[in-house]
Amino acid sequence: MNDINTLGYAILSVLGRKPCSGYELVQYLEVVWPAKHSQIYPLLNKMEQEELLEYEHVEQIGKPNKKIYSITEKGKEALENWIAVSPSDPIHRDEFLIKVYSIWLLEEGDSLKLIQDRIRNLEKTIDTQLKKMAELEKNKDSDSMSKNFGRYILIDRKFRLAKEEKTWCQKVLNLIKDKKLNFPFLCYVSVEGIKGASILI
Repeated sequence: MNDINTLGYAILSVLGRKPCSGYELVQYLEVVWPAKHSQIYPLLNKMEQEELLEYEHVEQIGKPNKKIYSITEKGKEALENWIAVSPSDPIHRDEFLIKVYSIWLLEEGDSLKLIQDRIRNLEKTIDTQLKKMAELEKNKDSDSMSKNFGRYILIDRKFRLAKEEKTWCQKVLNLIKDKKLNFPFLCYVSVEGIKGASILI
């Protein structure tokens, strides 16, 4: 299992909840580890060869047949062993952050547009996550004993992060319009920490 990457474990995590097609996998993975079809299908074949998952062909009338994947006992064991190990530090890459870092190169109008576009995208995310949570709550799939509980709390996390970032974006808009920086909350105080270490807060 050493040659299966994090995406492989994410796939097992989704299949651990319920069997699904490759198309459905892409949708469900959006919550935990976004990936494209071109990344998923080769990995599915590899994991099937390693007996971590299996599939059955489903015939469909009027459209192409599909494969429904499900996790095997070997796959469950591999997933359980992997979950028990502490995760690596998260890596967060976002093109928007690079542009914000060099926002000083933009005219005010372009700076405002950059942030306003982000707010619009965040509002779409907030609306989408609210609908997903409402659907899970409607079907009583948010119960802590449900297989969908993990999905529910991750959707809730994405909703809250988007909401918080929207608040931050609105603050940035005000800073751009005011053309001045005023950070009264940035107060540096030297405090003696554990074993005499100096901590800045």
